[in-house]
Amino acid sequence: MKITSIKRTIRNTRRFAEIVKVLSAFGFRQLVLDTGLHRLLGSVKEEIDTSSHNNSEKLPLPVRVRMVLEELGPTFVKLGQILSTRPDLIPPEWASEFKKLQDRCQHISFTEIYQVLVLEFPGRLDLLFSSIEETPLAAASIAQVHRATMKDGTPVVIKVLRPGARTLIEEDMDLVESLAQLLEQYFSDLGYSPTAVVKEFSRELLKEINLVIEGQSTERLRRYFEDDANISFPKVYWAATTRNVLTMEEIKGRLLSTVSPESLSENVRKNIVANGTDAVFKQCLRFGFFHADPHPGNIFLLPGGKLCFIDCGMTGQLDKKTTDQLINLVAGIVKGDVDRLCRVVIELTDVDPAVTDNRDFRLELRHLTGQFQNTDLRHLNITSLLSDFFGMLQRSHIQCPGDLMLLTKALTTIEGVAEHFDPTFDVLSHVEPQIQEIVQDRYSMRAIKDRMYKTLTSSLELLEDLPVDLQRFLDHARHSRFTLNLELKRIEHLSERIDTSSRIMGIAMIIAALIVGSSILILADRMAKEPGFIGTLGIIGLILAGINTTGFIISYLLPRK
Repeated sequence: MKITSIKRTIRNTRRFAEIVKVLSAFGFRQLVLDTGLHRLLGSVKEEIDTSSHNNSEKLPLPVRVRMVLEELGPTFVKLGQILSTRPDLIPPEWASEFKKLQDRCQHISFTEIYQVLVLEFPGRLDLLFSSIEETPLAAASIAQVHRATMKDGTPVVIKVLRPGARTLIEEDMDLVESLAQLLEQYFSDLGYSPTAVVKEFSRELLKEINLVIEGQSTERLRRYFEDDANISFPKVYWAATTRNVLTMEEIKGRLLSTVSPESLSENVRKNIVANGTDAVFKQCLRFGFFHADPHPGNIFLLPGGKLCFIDCGMTGQLDKKTTDQLINLVAGIVKGDVDRLCRVVIELTDVDPAVTDNRDFRLELRHLTGQFQNTDLRHLNITSLLSDFFGMLQRSHIQCPGDLMLLTKALTTIEGVAEHFDPTFDVLSHVEPQIQEIVQDRYSMRAIKDRMYKTLTSSLELLEDLPVDLQRFLDHARHSRFTLNLELKRIEHLSERIDTSSRIMGIAMIIAALIVGSSILILADRMAKEPGFIGTLGIIGLILAGINTTGFIISYLLPRK
């Protein structure tokens, strides 16, 4: 084994021990024992810390889990933040609790930041910047932000990845993947795959620790709104940007999180809400690429109610087909069209159509549409609509794509901003013209002609390839070389049952052999003229058979996890 692998194993073991200790301290000691986590560390029950923080066992379960994530640090905090956007995976009360997770962290010394900059820009740091302020503007668990000045006098901000952050996150992700596999083994009725969720989480987190990707997202959104006088994104300076450093123009304004609505005029408050709503809905419905976390701490207020969005590390992407299905979703719920909603569910989630044909599923859809049926679009609460819809999917164990949940997060977040600055502002009434424009474009003569042209082109391509495919089919038929592929669902459970049955039969045969063999030995001993060792051996065999039988019965009667 390599030295680096040994060191990494030691670090992982220490981190794993810390996780077990935190779980035990927050009232999850029994879970640690039931799942056998303590055995992986060579611990026994008495060695597990049984102390709890402030009688945390009396707190609700979601609160305790949130406290555990906060205690374990940045990787687990990020996991909770992403799960808070997935009400299709966790119950709504859990998602609501996880939204309270804060990425708080003490800032590190400028000496460490400077060392990162020197390594990223060897020999040219002084050629790029004339000055860098040592006091950070902001500090989070993954990166730290400093104000600086370029050589040409341009004021900028530098976002620097914390030293060791990438290594720590990669190590934590190994442990999270192991825990997800254990969770999937012991809890098979969750309705989703924990390992699949961890893979999605890993993709999002790896995007956040690569600042080049954040810079590309920022630049892309900036191009979309370069002609918009009310919405903007900061300029990225690529000569001073790497995987670990992102340099952007400094925005002269106030963060919305520091602005009190009472200090603003009514006109400015309405402009803030209108511009924020336009920005998010244009990104989602028109461009198909959106800032997934537009909370007040990521939005600068400029003069006249203009807005500038920052921190584009978390983004989502929608194709035209998904956008159309979302419009169908709203229309289907408002009109009570259950058949259309079933088609939307199939298209959005790739669920088995047999699920949507289920009577109970369709009945629940009718209950959902009954709450919003015959409601005018301007009075429709999109937060409530999406929450109820995804809650229904979660109850039916249907998993939604991650970008859809990021879309829900973006829309509900901007509605929260609107409610904070102007509770009387009707978000959907404001964006109704955009939705109608999209619908009209979808059914315009030009759009219909484009779709017909694509359909005709695809049909002609199919006809063009048909002779070749038919010839290949006939060749296979002539040489009897057909291959039949069958996919057996849940085959792993069948193999488990067969394995269990074979083990039971093996144990039963061993016990029966002991009983029969021992009886023969005892009978032979009694028939002998001088009873002796053979009879004793037969008695020992019967005792062993009795012990095995008792253990077998006890293990069979014990509840299975």
